[in-house]
Amino acid sequence: MSVTLDSIDLAILTQLQQDATTSNTNLAKKVKMAPSAVLERVKKLKQKGVILEQTARVHPEYIDLKLLAFIFIKSSEGPGNISVAKQLSKLPEVLELHHIAGEDCYIAKVRARDPQSLAQLMRDKFSKIPGLLSTKTTIVLETLKESNHLPIPKKM
Repeated sequence: MSVTLDSIDLAILTQLQQDATTSNTNLAKKVKMAPSAVLERVKKLKQKGVILEQTARVHPEYIDLKLLAFIFIKSSEGPGNISVAKQLSKLPEVLELHHIAGEDCYIAKVRARDPQSLAQLMRDKFSKIPGLLSTKTTIVLETLKESNHLPIPKKM
């Protein structure tokens, strides 16, 4: 996956990461380009898969999802088989799912209302996934930093 990005592309990405809702005109002013040129660049960055999505980040407490947990998952799958991962990925409570090296196979970032709803998720959904052998759950007490912003360089 090789895409060449110039300093203008990087500036556009930096601005969009800070505020994905910024208008094209405002974005053009910030990167010192014509709005039509910026619009074309953003379109190409999306087509190339550099920009994956533009979303709004919702504060979890306002929608009663106060509990954050990381769940380490061990599966019985052999190399190349990701059926457990496919099932886990379908669960809306699973915000992130990563295939990891080490004793466990996957780590999932999960949001729930409270400990009881997390237990219910584990009991009603995780336990029904064929090939899922075991889990270890770490509950977050306090989030000191949480970001999906990548450190974009000024030049490549």
